[in-house]
Amino acid sequence: MNELMTGRAPVGAPFALPDQHGRPAGPGDWHGRVVLLYFGYLSCPDVCPTDLRAIGDAVEALGAGGANVQPVFVTLDPARDTPERIGPYAESFHPRFKALRGTESETRRVALAYKVFFRKVPLRGGDYAIDHTAFTYVLDPQGRYVGYFPPGTSGERMAAFVRSLLPASPSAATR
Repeated sequence: MNELMTGRAPVGAPFALPDQHGRPAGPGDWHGRVVLLYFGYLSCPDVCPTDLRAIGDAVEALGAGGANVQPVFVTLDPARDTPERIGPYAESFHPRFKALRGTESETRRVALAYKVFFRKVPLRGGDYAIDHTAFTYVLDPQGRYVGYFPPGTSGERMAAFVRSLLPASPSAATR
């Protein structure tokens, strides 16, 4: 039977997209850390900032263990979310956030690997919004997808799960 029909299709894949400093970054760079990966866009009126705040709160709630967590924001709107804007935006939720921005085709490839739905929705006046999956994806210290948090999950709840994935010592992060 086709794995897409059985629900056993893999989630995630190796990738590298330019970060807020123009350097390629992806799960291979964060080996040894738990990754909290979020796909969204800067003009999102509510769910993105709420979930990004929760990710930042989770990192803080972990105390010293937060050094072994890499929060990551991937923009789904590379046309409007410029390199100059994505870094300060993501870092406003936590200074350790990596903000990634690829081309439209690179973004689509990475989003599809994580089963992220997104599409532009025209608004009055020629503007648009982006409907999108609003999950926070969790990658273990080996870079494997291990689950997700639905929209609105609190930072405390995220921290409780992430704690179970962390190495025994906060200084165990390799990069």
